[in-house]
Amino acid sequence: MAALKLTLQNRITALLVVSSVIFISIFTFIQLNNQMAQLNRFNAYRSSLSTMITKNNLEAIIRQGPQDIKLAVSTGIKDLIDTEMAKDITLFDTDGKVIFSSEGLSVGESVSYKDSNKTETLKTLAGENKWITSVIDKARQKIYMYIGLGNEQTGQLSYVAKLTLPLASISEALSQVYQPIIFATVLVILANIVFGYFLSKTVIGPIKALNKVTKIIAEGDLSVRTDIRTEDELEELGSTFNYMTEELIKMKERAENANPLTKLPGNLVIHDIIENRIKENKQFMVIYCDLDNFKAYNDKYGIAKGDEAIKLTAEVFKEAAKQKGDKEAFVGHEGGDDFILVTSPESAQAVADHITSEFDKRVRSLYDEEDLTRGYIIAHARDGAIKQFPIMTISLAGITNAHRTITSYGEVTNIAAEVKKKAKAIEGSIFVVDKRTS
Repeated sequence: MAALKLTLQNRITALLVVSSVIFISIFTFIQLNNQMAQLNRFNAYRSSLSTMITKNNLEAIIRQGPQDIKLAVSTGIKDLIDTEMAKDITLFDTDGKVIFSSEGLSVGESVSYKDSNKTETLKTLAGENKWITSVIDKARQKIYMYIGLGNEQTGQLSYVAKLTLPLASISEALSQVYQPIIFATVLVILANIVFGYFLSKTVIGPIKALNKVTKIIAEGDLSVRTDIRTEDELEELGSTFNYMTEELIKMKERAENANPLTKLPGNLVIHDIIENRIKENKQFMVIYCDLDNFKAYNDKYGIAKGDEAIKLTAEVFKEAAKQKGDKEAFVGHEGGDDFILVTSPESAQAVADHITSEFDKRVRSLYDEEDLTRGYIIAHARDGAIKQFPIMTISLAGITNAHRTITSYGEVTNIAAEVKKKAKAIEGSIFVVDKRTS
């Protein structure tokens, strides 16, 4: 079974959902904590207030010493409960016998073991003039306040009042914060919708468009372009992509125009290189090449060996451009034994010297030992006659705009034809530069 493929849009959506859940959870936790703390502070205040009021009221009733204290106390306790001073109140004596209880205990019934223990605790505290102690029951979310009633001068305990008060509960806190939580949830959902739409338009949309154009270009159509207008890195990426496409077109044209034997750029690229340098007003030196006695060598040794001579010449030209030319040096191959090298006028002599010396050394490896010993080969001339032809040499013609203005590629080729004719008239490998000023 193929693995589920998550798109960028799915990942962003998942990230938004997860971040939203985390945000809402944190917000709910903070709200609950704050509300719980607020309720606990309120309950603590209410507990203290209820305890003091209950203590004062019950002590006042007991001090009056009515004949029916149980009736008086029950009436007072009912009033306290009605005013919500406490949820429940139970009054019992030091023997643990109930005098009154709102919790359902019968009068005269014994209180629980825990309550009896608190009676003993209060007897001890009363001797220290402390009349209140408490127990917190987190399981039941309640707080029990035990109030000692008696003679504060003698420290003698007579009665114990047990107040039951609620603690803050999560359900109570939730009831207080559910509206802010719902509001925050709705706000986050709306924000995610807006943010998701914004991401879709500004991020995912342009990426999809770029992906679509990439597939079209991969199919061979280099005419398409992206149109991303986000005024950010995505727009910059789109512009870079368009630039890359334009460069691919140029590379394709160069590849189609390149010489199949040497892989060097052909006539179209050569034309553009020279025309660009003319338009940019850059000084240049164009070096044209012609191999002397190449036809005779090709006729005797065959086309395959002739191709080796062409490849050798290409390697020498590329070496010269790389090692001796300027940083923009260019090598092209017009076809046959016609090569061209474009460099700066300052580096031209070093380039030409490298070409002539290296060619003269390496070309000897293309000849048989017998022909090298003789110093020539015997082959048919253009007129059909058998003649002697020396070992191949190379004639270089230099055309530069350092001395005069050159306005077009055509003008360069016309001058080159004249200078090459002069170079070939000189025996051996030579570099002739046109130094005419007009």
